[in-house]
Amino acid sequence: MKYYKRIFLLTFTIITLFSCKKADNKKNTKDEVPISNFSAKQQDSLKDLYVKNKAKNFPLYSQERQAAIDEGLKVDSTIAYFWQQKAMPLFKKRKYEIGMDFIDEAVKYDRKRYQDYRAFIKCIFSKQYREAIADFKDYQEEFGYGFVMDHSYDFYIALSYLQLNEFEKAEKLFEKDYKRTIEKDGRGWLHHLDLFYYGISKYEQKKNKQALDLFNQALDIYPQFSDVQYYKAVTLLKLGEKEEATKVYQEAIKNADKGYTINEDNAIYEIYPYQMRW
Repeated sequence: MKYYKRIFLLTFTIITLFSCKKADNKKNTKDEVPISNFSAKQQDSLKDLYVKNKAKNFPLYSQERQAAIDEGLKVDSTIAYFWQQKAMPLFKKRKYEIGMDFIDEAVKYDRKRYQDYRAFIKCIFSKQYREAIADFKDYQEEFGYGFVMDHSYDFYIALSYLQLNEFEKAEKLFEKDYKRTIEKDGRGWLHHLDLFYYGISKYEQKKNKQALDLFNQALDIYPQFSDVQYYKAVTLLKLGEKEEATKVYQEAIKNADKGYTINEDNAIYEIYPYQMRW
């Protein structure tokens, strides 16, 4: 009798522990996102009220602007746009850590709208290249190929690989995007920045003639691009064309003095990879 009693107690304990563990796992893995009590139309009205008509009356970096958005969050904390609006000025002030806390909230409430934006921030602003790659890859698996801030997801993944010195991986992705653009839209849609970094991926692997060709393609689109001219000059020097290299380098200095550099919107906040500091 004692034997069966011990077996029963042991079995009961195992079942209880297993059930508790299963419940805990479910609790830890479940993505619990609160549901708004407001309709989409009402949420749009709240955005207008607290951001357009209130927060934007204050300077971008002010505490007053943040406080106005906080008022909106007290009404409905599930509005992802509020969180993004809190994060954006912080990234521009290089306060990446607290900004990332807010953009994580935006992604939680609207992954489709903000995960690719967060991945962009990790690549260009906070320089979390491995995390940027993971974010972009995860997003593409769910939502497919796309663009953020005028460039493809593969562009930013490749750029992140460049920054991690994984040059061959970067080259393959830049090449994939290059061919995709030509096949889908034609050469007229090639972007000078894409060509610059594609060239850099060749340059870093000492594929100098191929790099030079891509730098020339970038300069066909943006002839005064001083950063490209600098790397073109170095490449020419490596190819033994000293006189031409000197000429291109002098042009690069003149154009840099005139402000002809990377002209992305966010270049006023961040130095881009391989951007020259003369």
